[in-house]
Amino acid sequence: MAAAAAVVAEPKTKYDRQLRIWGDQGQTALEKASICLLNCGPTGTEALKNLVLGGIGSVTAVDGSKVEASDLGNNFMLDEGCLGQPRAKSICSFLQELNDAVKAKFVEEFPTHLIDTNPSFFSQFTVVIATQEHCVIESKPDHFLDDLRLHNPWTELKQFAKSIDINDKDPVVHKHTPYIVVLVRLAEKWADAHDGNMPSTRQEKKEFKDLIRAHMLNVDEENYKEAVDSSYKVSVTPGISKYYVSLQKIYQAKAEFDCLALEHHVKEILKQIGRDPDSISRAYIKTFCKNSRKLRICRYRSFKEEFSSPIVSEIQRYFSDEDCSYAMNFYILLRAVDRLAANYSRLPGIFDSEIDEDIPRLKTVAASVLSEMGLNGASLSQDLVTEMCRFGGAEIHPVAAFIGGVASQEVIKLVTKQFVPLGGTFIFNGIDLKSQVLVL
Repeated sequence: MAAAAAVVAEPKTKYDRQLRIWGDQGQTALEKASICLLNCGPTGTEALKNLVLGGIGSVTAVDGSKVEASDLGNNFMLDEGCLGQPRAKSICSFLQELNDAVKAKFVEEFPTHLIDTNPSFFSQFTVVIATQEHCVIESKPDHFLDDLRLHNPWTELKQFAKSIDINDKDPVVHKHTPYIVVLVRLAEKWADAHDGNMPSTRQEKKEFKDLIRAHMLNVDEENYKEAVDSSYKVSVTPGISKYYVSLQKIYQAKAEFDCLALEHHVKEILKQIGRDPDSISRAYIKTFCKNSRKLRICRYRSFKEEFSSPIVSEIQRYFSDEDCSYAMNFYILLRAVDRLAANYSRLPGIFDSEIDEDIPRLKTVAASVLSEMGLNGASLSQDLVTEMCRFGGAEIHPVAAFIGGVASQEVIKLVTKQFVPLGGTFIFNGIDLKSQVLVL
C-alpha cells in the first residue's frame, strides 16, 4: 500500500510547480499528448526538451541527417560521441534521460520524403500544424471578474438573500453579512426605485455606491467595502460563517444543475452524430462549464493563404508603423532566404567566399517577394540584407533556446487548451532583443 501511494505521489512532486499553473486537467492532457518534431535542429530540440521535462506523453523526432561537427557547437544535446550517428536517434537518447516517463521515438527519414510518401503518418500526433481552429477552454485572462449573477439572481440565491436582514443593527451580524447578499438586496432596492433598471450611467453608479455606503454602521466593515468595490471575490471571514457556507452551497447547487443540463445536451448531440455518448467525460464537461465565460475561439490563416493571398492593407500598415517595420523587414527577408535556398540548395552566406555574391541575390529575391505581396516600390534595410547573409543560417544556442521555449509554450497551450496561443507569426529580433507578433 505504501509503495502504491508513493507511485501516485511521485508525479505530483515532480510536476508540482506546473500543476499550480494548469492543474490536473492540463497535466493529464499533456501526458496523453503525442508530439512530432520535423528536423532536429537546436531550436526544435530545445522545444522538445521543454515538453519532455513537462511530462508530455510521447515525442517523435523525424530527421534523416547524421550528426556533423557543426551540430556540436549549437546543440547541447549532442556530444562528440554522437558524430556520424543518426541525429534523430541521438536526440531521442538524450531526451529519454531527462524524463524516463516520456516515450521518445525517432524516424530516420527526411521529413519532406515522409510527407510525400506517407502523409497519413502525421495523423497520430496531437498537435496538427494545419489546424484552422483551436478552442481554448481555459483562456486564463490576466484580469477576470466572476459572474455571480448579482444583477439577475436565480430563485435560490434571491430567497437566501431575503432571509438575511441587512438592516440588523447588531454590529457582529452586520459586519459579517456576505457582500453578495448586500449587493443583491440593494440592487433590488435600486431597481424598485428606478423602474426595474440597474445603474448604468456614471452618475447612477456613483449614487448606487453611495446607497451601499449609507447602509454601513462603521467605516471598517470589509464586507461593505467589497460591495462598493465590486471585487467579485468571495472571502470567508471569521465570525458568522454559516452565511458563507449556505451561500457557497447555493452557488455549487446551481453550478451542478447547469452542468447536468449541458451534459444532457452533449450526450444527445453525440448520439445524433453517431458517437459514444460517454466519449466526452463529465469531468471535461464540468471544466467547460466552469470556464464557459472565458472561452476563446482562435482562427488562423494557413501558410498557403498567407503566402498566396496576402492581406495587403495589414502588410502596408506594418511597413509604415515605426514599431513594426523592423519586424516586417525580417519577415520579408526570411521568406526571401527560404526561396533563395530552394533555388540554390543552400542558405545565403553559408560560405564566406560567396557572401558578397549572395547579398545582391538576396536583395533581388526579397524585391520579388515584396512585389508579390503588393508592395511595389517598397525597399528593405540594406544593413539587414547584409546581416541576413552574414549570419549564414546559423542557430546560436542562446537564441535557439529562447525560441524553443516559446515554441514549447505554444504547444502546451494547444495541448492543454489553456491560455491563449499567439495569434500570428512570431518574429524575434535578436539584434535589439525585441519580439512581435504579425497577423498576416
